[in-house]
Amino acid sequence: MTEKLPTGHDLRYRTPRERAEVGRAARTAVPRSSHAEFSPPPDREDPVDIIEAQSARRLPELVPIRYGRMSESPFRFYRGAAAIMAADLADTPRTGLRAQLCGDAHMLNFRLLASPERRLMFDINDFDETLPGPWEWDVKRLAASLVIAARANGFDTRERASVVRDTVRSYRERMRAYAQMGNLDVWYTRFEADELATHFAPEMGSKGTRMWERARAKAQSRDSLQAFEKLTHVVDGHRRIAPDPPLLVGLEDLLPSAERHVLEREISLLVQHYSQSLPTDRRFLLETYRLADIARKVVGVGSVGTRCWIVLLLGRDDEDPLFLQAKEADESVLAPYAGATRFDTQGERVVAGQRLMQATSDIFLGWERTTGIDGRSRDFYIRQLRDWKGIVVAENLSPKRMTLFGRLCGATLARAHARSGDRIAIAAYLGGGDVFDRALAEFAELYADQNEKDHQTLVDAIGTGRVTAEEA
Repeated sequence: MTEKLPTGHDLRYRTPRERAEVGRAARTAVPRSSHAEFSPPPDREDPVDIIEAQSARRLPELVPIRYGRMSESPFRFYRGAAAIMAADLADTPRTGLRAQLCGDAHMLNFRLLASPERRLMFDINDFDETLPGPWEWDVKRLAASLVIAARANGFDTRERASVVRDTVRSYRERMRAYAQMGNLDVWYTRFEADELATHFAPEMGSKGTRMWERARAKAQSRDSLQAFEKLTHVVDGHRRIAPDPPLLVGLEDLLPSAERHVLEREISLLVQHYSQSLPTDRRFLLETYRLADIARKVVGVGSVGTRCWIVLLLGRDDEDPLFLQAKEADESVLAPYAGATRFDTQGERVVAGQRLMQATSDIFLGWERTTGIDGRSRDFYIRQLRDWKGIVVAENLSPKRMTLFGRLCGATLARAHARSGDRIAIAAYLGGGDVFDRALAEFAELYADQNEKDHQTLVDAIGTGRVTAEEA
């Protein structure tokens, strides 16, 4: 089943001129300068209530870890507050032009990763909230994340505005370039690490180049073999996942023997059945591995408390590992405001959105619904635990390096949106001037202010005992 983007018009029967007119007409209804606005309504929902509503569907023993991580700083809070911002964005101006959204396009969800051809790429990596929606929502979430990180790094107002304007300009100029390209040319566009290093080398300087090379080398070292050495040990002659509670816990430490065997069987069936969502050649490859061990893992900030299992599989022998991660997929935080998914399961929604937005995706990316885990129906998506993943350390970025990183994120997001949305209409809406760029810089500052208030609300809720937080 292919989810169609309800753009309001069928691109197959519109000329480029007609599509551009749609974009220009949207300027009248929603001026580009209007995107600078953010003013929370008097009846804005309490941010802790929104987080608590999410937590009610999660593993209760892990929820305090989520609150502990979100309370550490405004930036960490923001990473876990996609649901709060989704509600806020619903009240901001909408162009009426839609694309497949990441749904959580903050700066740390752009990173290095591997292509099936073993090339190191730069792309969006997190798609838990992916859904068709207003393209500007992703751009606003990215812009605000940069300001929040820049404040943490001590950048002044002028430096922060420059970072955001450069990021949004990169998005706008790339979208305008994609509007002139053929469909296949857009589809084949990708950002390879080697090409990026060459392109940005003059601007990075020697120190920046060394940092990039270290990040590149670190990303390439993060694979199943590295996870194998770090996350496993030998027990009675067999490889097992080494426990690190409460972040990594084996089934034997979670449940009594009888219940453990039931859960182990269900997760084994989950892996077995999910293979039907893979192309036949990759299904064949997966079937050459045998299951060796299972553990529950705590991941991320916003995802803490969702059910996430890592599965150790062994191939040729006990030194030939494959780690898969099976992560629970819930309804997108965008759904109440952008419309529910048309897919049958939330796992398929995540996988379809990822395949549509990424230039290249993990060869083991797939989905499955299970009815046996916790006695109820749950949706999961599955991918490799680690496959050359490298992430920027926001605290290490100077204004110049954050500007370069922001430009790369903006270009990558434009490419992802151009694959699914009407790139010609969006480009015509954005235009050749910097009106939208400047508007987003203003919006990002206003939203960073709101995020700081929301973070303090959580800190206060922890202080009064309204919610419980734990460090982990």
